[in-house]
Amino acid sequence: MGYSLVGGNAVNVAVQLAMLGRTSAYFGAVGDDAPGRRTIDALGRAGVITDHVQVLPRVTAYTIIEVDANGERRIGFEEFGACAVYEPTEADMEVLARARHVHIGWFPLAPRWKNLLREAAVPVSQDLAVNKGDGPIDIAFDSAGEDRARAEQLLARALAGGARLAVITMGALGAIAGDGGPILAIDALPLTPVDTTGAGDSFIAGFLDAHLSGKNVQASLAAGRDAAAKTCLHPGGFPQPLERL
Repeated sequence: MGYSLVGGNAVNVAVQLAMLGRTSAYFGAVGDDAPGRRTIDALGRAGVITDHVQVLPRVTAYTIIEVDANGERRIGFEEFGACAVYEPTEADMEVLARARHVHIGWFPLAPRWKNLLREAAVPVSQDLAVNKGDGPIDIAFDSAGEDRARAEQLLARALAGGARLAVITMGALGAIAGDGGPILAIDALPLTPVDTTGAGDSFIAGFLDAHLSGKNVQASLAAGRDAAAKTCLHPGGFPQPLERL
């Protein structure tokens, strides 16, 4: 029997940042349905500000994920639902323009809003594994799987596309980062994963928390690695009740 959990790139990052003690708000959309209400409730219980979550007349986005005996995940189906038509309002933008940092997950108009935030001098990061795009960005995250050569290719591609700093995760091989100079690397912690779902999102949150604290890239890689390792030890992107399907 399977189970369902609340999650998603930006949701997991927001929750993980809140768990690390950061003031964190989620800007996004859910459907006017039970999963949408469950999502807002989970965010609120985790300490994430939900004032700017839109409730739209669509189903709440969901993803069907299979987890194998080794804890590795495989995405089987995705329904983007309300997220597919989400766009921040002018009031949302006024708040976002005062943010210390904004992380962008997946939504169709992400490139436009990334540029608007950059024009407002707001530092922006984006997960290119869920939403590809070029143009100026402060931190680009991506995932290469357990492939160092591919990770270096993705790092070079992100920098060529306009990223000031690129961070590429490699699963059990750890992660690398670079800004055009020497590539920095960190090994993953040895562990037996229960579920790797959301580990990359937790890595992003851990890295951003350290980065916002003024730590250097190597220390930020370590913080991301440690956050990801913790997430691999429980189902889903953050601790929460399991709902049986």
